[in-house]
Amino acid sequence: MSRETNINEKLFNLQQEIGTISKDASNPFYKSKYFDINSLIGQLNPYLKKYKLLLHQPTDIDFETGIEYVCTFFECIETKERSTPSRLKLKDEKDPQKLGSQITYYRRYTLAALLGLQAVDDDGNAASGLIEKKKWLNQNTPEYSKAIEYLKEGGTIEAIKSKYELSNKVENELTKL
Repeated sequence: MSRETNINEKLFNLQQEIGTISKDASNPFYKSKYFDINSLIGQLNPYLKKYKLLLHQPTDIDFETGIEYVCTFFECIETKERSTPSRLKLKDEKDPQKLGSQITYYRRYTLAALLGLQAVDDDGNAASGLIEKKKWLNQNTPEYSKAIEYLKEGGTIEAIKSKYELSNKVENELTKL
């Protein structure tokens, strides 16, 4: 990295190199995977070091309005240049555990948003009931007959699995075709 490289160029290079962040934590309530904040930062640290960027995620308060925020931004260690911050307003919360959870959640999402990290919004969709459940593909149904026809015409079992849930028995039968 040259000293002339500005913070946006560094963040762009970091984004190009990082690829997809692995989701290694599970949410049993929504049956979804996510990256927790510690894992996310752990995966980012080698890139932050390489590009000489410092991650800041303080809570902040607007003294005029009294509104508190989680603020996320990057600072170039060489030039002291800072990225445009991302701020999420904290809800007024008296329970310290709930406030801590809110801060952690906001840190994760502002960081992912600032870096444009590749992630599937599976927990948000599950929370709002937007995940569409696949129907089971059962033998002796019109859908099963269509699946057989589709496979005979060169279709793939993966395409069928993207549309239907398959039992092991049905998948084995279809794979034999």
